[in-house]
Amino acid sequence: MKLYYDRRSKNPTYFIQQGIRNGKKTTTRNIKKIGRHNDLLRITDDPLEYAKQEVAKYNEEFEAGKVSLDINIDFSKKLASSDNHVAHSKNLNIGYFFIQSIYNDLKIKKFLDDIMEDTKAEYDANLINRFLTISRILDPRSKLGIYDHLHTYYEQPHYLYESSLRFMSLLAGHFDDYITHLYEASNSIIRRDTSVCYFDCTNYYFEIETADDDYVDEVTGEVSAALRKYGISKQHQPNPIVQMGLFIDAQGIPLSMCINPGNQNEQLCATSTEKKMIRSFRNKKLIYCADAGLGSMDIRRFNSFGNRAFIVTQSIKKLSKPLQESVFNDDGYRLLSNNMPKTLKEMHEFDRMDESNKALYNDVVYKVIPADKAIDLGFTEEYETSCGNTKEKKSKGKLKQYVIVTFSRKAMEYQRYVRNRQIERARRLISTNKVDDLKKNPNDPKRFIRRDKNDKDRYYIDEEKFDGFYAVATNLDAEDNAKEIIRINSQRYRIEDCFRVLKTNFKARPVNHRRDDRIIAHFMTCYTALLIQRIIEVKLNRSGRHFTTDEIIENMKNMNVVNNHDLYYQATYTSSAICDALNETFKLDLDKEYYQPKELNKKIKKIS
Repeated sequence: MKLYYDRRSKNPTYFIQQGIRNGKKTTTRNIKKIGRHNDLLRITDDPLEYAKQEVAKYNEEFEAGKVSLDINIDFSKKLASSDNHVAHSKNLNIGYFFIQSIYNDLKIKKFLDDIMEDTKAEYDANLINRFLTISRILDPRSKLGIYDHLHTYYEQPHYLYESSLRFMSLLAGHFDDYITHLYEASNSIIRRDTSVCYFDCTNYYFEIETADDDYVDEVTGEVSAALRKYGISKQHQPNPIVQMGLFIDAQGIPLSMCINPGNQNEQLCATSTEKKMIRSFRNKKLIYCADAGLGSMDIRRFNSFGNRAFIVTQSIKKLSKPLQESVFNDDGYRLLSNNMPKTLKEMHEFDRMDESNKALYNDVVYKVIPADKAIDLGFTEEYETSCGNTKEKKSKGKLKQYVIVTFSRKAMEYQRYVRNRQIERARRLISTNKVDDLKKNPNDPKRFIRRDKNDKDRYYIDEEKFDGFYAVATNLDAEDNAKEIIRINSQRYRIEDCFRVLKTNFKARPVNHRRDDRIIAHFMTCYTALLIQRIIEVKLNRSGRHFTTDEIIENMKNMNVVNNHDLYYQATYTSSAICDALNETFKLDLDKEYYQPKELNKKIKKIS
């Protein structure tokens, strides 16, 4: 603050003047009137010296955070005219400061600066990537929608929309390096627990009617598969899709990902993505955990060497007859809670309405069954026939594995309830001769219908016996670690939750891009946003605060301030438990009702 008055006037008016820097805007404003020279003579012999003392006193109050301002409000003043088609809100979000803090710790700016050195591009790659990532969390839209709403953030960044598209093409060309950089940088923020790596695949649809043609090199004739292809959609969308494979660690934080054509077999991407990922692990032990669809014999074999192991869901129906007989045999079952022997018959027959059996009703029994498998080792060996000739055959080895079977009375009754309703539908299909009209899928009642081998026109209901049973296959020592293996497998829901966040909170679909490079860059942005969001959640959990993803995002989205006469910002949000936890964790002190512009500028500079 400084003293301002008209030095040419014989009777000047003294003001306290403040220099204001608000983003790129710099101005001065008289914020308090001290008085006219002649009026001040009534209380002092030296009005100029008195005014200087008032300025000094005001500066002391300002530093203490308590000041009074002289603000004139004209209620008849109209809004300034504008060329905008839609009125803009003057609220500015500062909740993204927490996201920006993690983004800065990931050292993404340095990575982007390094790749920009080899280009002639003049746009700010880090600025574009930063707000594409922030907007994906707080206000997910198309890239054009994000560009049109940059004014809603405190910094009010500016870049050309065309530059954001060019940047996406550039970013896609460094896919593997970028994913590796994020893992290594995140390891310095949160110690990554890679002892267990969960993997799963999902797909994302496009609002187009035809799939893309593959690319054929006119010179070499090499064919490159396009990404947008028709495939099996879990959402039953009749549109071309792309496939995403995602690895997360034991804490639910992303480790790596891959993007593949929508018609590709999802099992093909598991080992290739894992090979790239483990280069950064430096010979650490790793347990691959996935569902049955991503637990093929090739994947199990790959994870049976080095420091790797596997835990995958196993379909009991696909087990050999001897193993199935062992599953339904009462011998060897134990309670998971206390390891006491318990038979399947006892689990089926106890009175669940008896209050004394409540703990047993919520418990499960388990059994470990050795299930070694002969596998192709990938090379050949010579052998001598009975005629004395030498021939080659594929070398076979033994894949050591166990099947851990669990049975739950509670799960059995739920599955039986669902099955009985679907069996009734199946019976109606048989009675109305509409069996062949229904397309078969995993949840259709048709799966309970069997055709009579002796009479092709006769159908019957196959009463299933697998209700309540669940199995996992592993090459770990299941005899001593069965409970831990079951616990690890029970955490697979975390990766499903990651896909839910990507699709619901971040609106990663439908994908509004045509070119493959920009499609890949779109998912790289989504991946970065997911990584940052998960790190925020883990940090809050470690401080003893547990909040849902939806609650944290909504809280940061609501943390807005409004500019008052360029003199100060006023918070338009209330205090909350999440605000307290975020401020305690990140030390940004965004829990005030009023902020000086220079105060917020210092905060954003500190984390940029």
